[in-house]
Amino acid sequence: MRIRHLILSLAIGALAASGATAAGVTKNILPAGKDGKPARILESAEAGPGSSILFVSGQLASPIDPSKPMGPAMTIADFGDTKTQALSALGKIKGILAKRGYAMSDIIKMTLFLAADPKLGKMDFEGVNAAFETYFNSPDNPTTTARSAIQVAALAGPNFLVEIEVIAAKTK
Repeated sequence: MRIRHLILSLAIGALAASGATAAGVTKNILPAGKDGKPARILESAEAGPGSSILFVSGQLASPIDPSKPMGPAMTIADFGDTKTQALSALGKIKGILAKRGYAMSDIIKMTLFLAADPKLGKMDFEGVNAAFETYFNSPDNPTTTARSAIQVAALAGPNFLVEIEVIAAKTK
């Protein structure tokens, strides 16, 4: 039994080694669109040996007026539309990354959870993309990230339209 376990362990190790990516982080870029603009998102990203990975929990928007106390009297207007909420959540993510020694350019995967904007009757994908373009494929960060967007029935509270979680990776 020990020999079988040893052989299995060696085989798994060999498979893992043969499938390993180059050291560090690789962003696999999609070709530019017909308009010549860089693709909004990556095709994929790899974090190979020699990289560190940070998982950032989902972030919601902060109130537009930080002096206003959180409570049941708050409305969507206190947090803003989809673009405003996405900018707020991305700003919080930028701060969390910086605190841990990462940058927005280190994000390799982003998941967006979007609730319908009551004014539109649907999720505001254009609004979230406008916020995204503030932080990616921009002068401050010419890179982008792999990304998924999921429409949800609701988020943690009735006033939230956007929640964003990310995975960041960088070479050690």
